[in-house]
Amino acid sequence: MKIISYNVNGIRSAISKGFVNFMQEQKADVYCLQETKAMKEQIEEPYVFDVAGYKNNYWFSAEKKGYSGVALFCKNEPDHVEYGFNNPDYDKEGRIIRADFGNKSIISVYIPSGSSGDERQAYKMTWLRFFQDYINELKSKRPNLIICGDYNICHQAIDIHDPVGNKNSSGFLPDERKWLSQFVESGFVDSFRAYNKAPHEYSWWSYRAASRSRNKGWRIDYCMVSESLKNNLKNSGIMQQAMHSDHCPVCVELTS
Repeated sequence: MKIISYNVNGIRSAISKGFVNFMQEQKADVYCLQETKAMKEQIEEPYVFDVAGYKNNYWFSAEKKGYSGVALFCKNEPDHVEYGFNNPDYDKEGRIIRADFGNKSIISVYIPSGSSGDERQAYKMTWLRFFQDYINELKSKRPNLIICGDYNICHQAIDIHDPVGNKNSSGFLPDERKWLSQFVESGFVDSFRAYNKAPHEYSWWSYRAASRSRNKGWRIDYCMVSESLKNNLKNSGIMQQAMHSDHCPVCVELTS
């Protein structure tokens, strides 16, 4: 099973830059998308996904148009799809969708950013606590989880180009990094770090100051895999050659 997670920063924009061709070339079993910024009915030619082999596509969009949103594109039909948390206070922003395949569950998640100010940073921290409780409960029913998405947090100094200069920046704050540490310790494997311990491996770059060409980036996109699936891990990577967004895709492969 090959899973690719991608914050597309607007799926309509990504389509215009060749995203559908990328999907066909990579032939992932599941694409976990974040920040779609659109509802399916807003796509001018939605049949392109059917042609690409992903007629099983599921969208969970934000109430606010042009904002947030997650989706799953699957080669095979899932046994079940769960939209949101079943909590209206959190679901209005369209940040989580889950597909169950046999005893495995694949989640696309888009964790809020706190970079716009103190109010959103406080919301982010509250959201993270809620998310941890939700995942803890879900694990009791669906223990084999693959949680892919934009976490909007760099975990370690190795995951950011300037850890000193960004020590007070949202996405690299001590409380956020502590949360991500305890999330991993609660029973997950950061699949990329299971295979790659090297520095300068990032998944997001600001559009400013030629950050991408200079590789001044952040690793904020993850494929987290339940410890119960650790022996099923086959490979994981960051696909920096893909240029449809200010993020690049991250991927994980598992044996059945």
